[in-house]
Amino acid sequence: MDFYRRLALTGSRIPRGKAVTYGQLALLCGRPKNSRQVGRALKLGLAGSAFPAHRVVNSQGFLSGAAAFETPDMQRLLLEAEGVAVQDNRVDLKRYGWKNTMEDALSLQKSFEERGI
Repeated sequence: MDFYRRLALTGSRIPRGKAVTYGQLALLCGRPKNSRQVGRALKLGLAGSAFPAHRVVNSQGFLSGAAAFETPDMQRLLLEAEGVAVQDNRVDLKRYGWKNTMEDALSLQKSFEERGI
């Protein structure tokens, strides 16, 4: 399994105007205990330059990737440009979280298999 290729494909499916957690991405990639690996991949650019890293928040909705962006407020600005409200450096995941479905997960799994990743 190529975790980083899976992560890149999963990232391409995060809807505009939604946020996702590190753990949610790890689960969708087939490695539910690897949320730190997701963070490492984003920090080092291992998921590709097209990955929408600004949509990734921690499990409580806090913006936690400021060091990975050009400026400390860049993640907030990018989220707000997509219509995601950020208050006190936090996203309301009940309102703006990506509620991926089982169909989404199965579609990703099929895509992984087709690509041999």
